[in-house]
Amino acid sequence: MQQMTSDAAEAADDNTEPKYQIGEVASRTGVTQRALRFYEEKGLLQPPERMEGGFRRYSDDDVTRIEFVKKLQDLLGFTLSEIKEMVDAEELRQQVIASRQLDPNPGLPARLERAGRIIDALQRQLDVVERKADALIEMRSELRDRLGMIHQRKSDIVEMLEAEQPSDESAKPTKRRPAAPAGSN
Repeated sequence: MQQMTSDAAEAADDNTEPKYQIGEVASRTGVTQRALRFYEEKGLLQPPERMEGGFRRYSDDDVTRIEFVKKLQDLLGFTLSEIKEMVDAEELRQQVIASRQLDPNPGLPARLERAGRIIDALQRQLDVVERKADALIEMRSELRDRLGMIHQRKSDIVEMLEAEQPSDESAKPTKRRPAAPAGSN
């Protein structure tokens, strides 16, 4: 069975937003198809639309989210659960922003409520980053301590080696007289 390209998928859909198949998204983001399915399974990615044949169809928003997840993993070393917290908070923030577009002239109470929700979402993201930063600072401190101990151990070994080496006078080889042949006395 032949897969449709994103152009063909677009033409088959009334929606003008581009849609991409899993292979196209994998190539574009540098994430394997297997990882994309795993992200979906773990809730890091909403299940994408599917074509008649069951093929996944990803939107530009899906691609942006995948790139965000990859960045959190690659650059920051986040675990999948930390990434889920970050992604969920970002999704909430985006929903609040989208609701603002639906009602561009809300009253002050609605604006206050939206601001509070955005603050909550951003605070959740900051909390995740700060936990990671604290853990990295602790790890850096432990590594510096270990490095300091090893440097000290190395210095101690060098001192012991220097103490074992004879001084210049005693380091000179002594000349030995050849032994007299037996019976030559």
